[in-house]
Amino acid sequence: MSSLSPLTVSKPNLRARIEPYMGRLEQIRRIALIYWVLKSFLYSYRHLRARGLTGVFNEFQSVIKSLVVRIILSLPSSKAKLDSELAKTRSQLREKLAPSTYPDGVMLTSVKSLPEKGRSKEWLESEWTNLKKLERGDVDDGRVSGAVYHGGEDLNAVINEAMAKFVVSNPLHPDVFPGVRKMESEIVSICLNLFNGPKGAGTTTSGGTESILMAVKTYRDWARDTKNVSHPEMIVPSSAHAAFWKASEYFKIKLHVIPVNEETRKANVKAMKRAINPNTIMLVGSAPNFPDGAIDDIPALGALAKRYNVGLHVDCCLGSFIMPFLDKAGFGEGVQPFDFRVDGVTSISCDTHKYAFCPKGSSVIMYRSAELRRYQYYVITDWAGGVYASPSMAGSRPGSVLAGAWAVLNYIGFDGYLDSCRLIVSAARHFTAELRSRPIFAQNLYVLGDPKASVVAFNSRTVNIYAIGDEMGKKGWHLSALGAGGGLHMAFTRLTAKSVDELLDDLSEVVTELKKGGTSATQGDMVALYGLGQTSVGPHVVGKLAETFLDTLYE
Repeated sequence: MSSLSPLTVSKPNLRARIEPYMGRLEQIRRIALIYWVLKSFLYSYRHLRARGLTGVFNEFQSVIKSLVVRIILSLPSSKAKLDSELAKTRSQLREKLAPSTYPDGVMLTSVKSLPEKGRSKEWLESEWTNLKKLERGDVDDGRVSGAVYHGGEDLNAVINEAMAKFVVSNPLHPDVFPGVRKMESEIVSICLNLFNGPKGAGTTTSGGTESILMAVKTYRDWARDTKNVSHPEMIVPSSAHAAFWKASEYFKIKLHVIPVNEETRKANVKAMKRAINPNTIMLVGSAPNFPDGAIDDIPALGALAKRYNVGLHVDCCLGSFIMPFLDKAGFGEGVQPFDFRVDGVTSISCDTHKYAFCPKGSSVIMYRSAELRRYQYYVITDWAGGVYASPSMAGSRPGSVLAGAWAVLNYIGFDGYLDSCRLIVSAARHFTAELRSRPIFAQNLYVLGDPKASVVAFNSRTVNIYAIGDEMGKKGWHLSALGAGGGLHMAFTRLTAKSVDELLDDLSEVVTELKKGGTSATQGDMVALYGLGQTSVGPHVVGKLAETFLDTLYE
């Protein structure tokens, strides 16, 4: 009698047993393929709907151009030439930012490691005095666009005194420093009341970028928790602050950048609407935006956010303590509501270290509700070091900055900020009116949009706008250069407001000389950097220059 081994199975039998499973696997494969095709189609459709045919074509063109440029720049001859040019630029930057020699009368010690013994107070005071001499006098003369929001020497004294009293305090430990906790909560409350959100909530941050990062993080986590969004997207006008691009990269959120209306410079609400889809977590508007000072149509964006149940963040970092005072200062005509009065606005960022004149490192992010703010927090309960909770990016924070900010807000008060708004906006509007009416300007320059607050931007169809910037730089003025379509802007402050007529006269001289051909339109930092940015290799080379600039800061 014969028997079969348990391991002996005929091929037909094996095939018969496997065939049903193979059929199921084939079905699974087909389902997976169909799912992938549908998902890809949906992604492509949403992308096309957001960008439009022209936008998608331009994106494709940019990708191809970028690929070609990268290939060209990787060739040995091109790479050698680029490295040589970058080396020259690096040397020039070193000489500007970290010079090997100092101006006459400035004596400084190079300190690259800890001294064997601590220095004396006299030595420190000598070094401070000489380091201070390196600063440009253009700041105090009111020749710098934005950057320094100076409240006056009396206010600086108040700031210094307040910060000195809380120099070792840390808000991470409110039980140890309850006074700092009180001041921080009152700073937030003051801003909420100013922006008509007294029932809202907020936190302080280190600046506008962190406030924006926190808002984006909050909406990402809110959408994931309440709407099950796993592939978040946000929609911003092209005039939005660069911090939204940074947030997109940091938090892995797809960014739809919608071109603004060319005439008004405001966000294109209809185009932003087309970009909304189930993955959208937030929209963005500015009051005003940084490039040209336009105030977006926040009521229209609010209605859109409300309709589609997405967040609306209003970036008022630059508007800070100017925007809330416009109406009472007599400048409210033509300015739409922009704060929590608008149904649909769910968060606002405000830099108190700008037009509130608080010490640098002071900003506030506000939310319509405490429930929304909780998505900003970071909490870990099972850490070996115990429960850890922080409201924003930082753990330890300087309580001294909060003390300085709290002191400033109380010292200046509502009337003081109202006066400041009148001074600054009057200067900005005078500048705008002159650009539009003075013949030399009217014939050669044009104002971008309709600026209503402190920032005025302009461009030219007859003269290289960056050459104007360079020539103004030779006269001691520091105007901000704009990318994309080009332009220059002036963010007026209390210092620059007092020198607006001098600015206009110098600008008139520069434009006149350039029109005559009396100055070179091909030399200078702005022409070199921003002019290069308009070429096909610009984005790649300018990026390298920016990295070189950052490297130089730490030499």
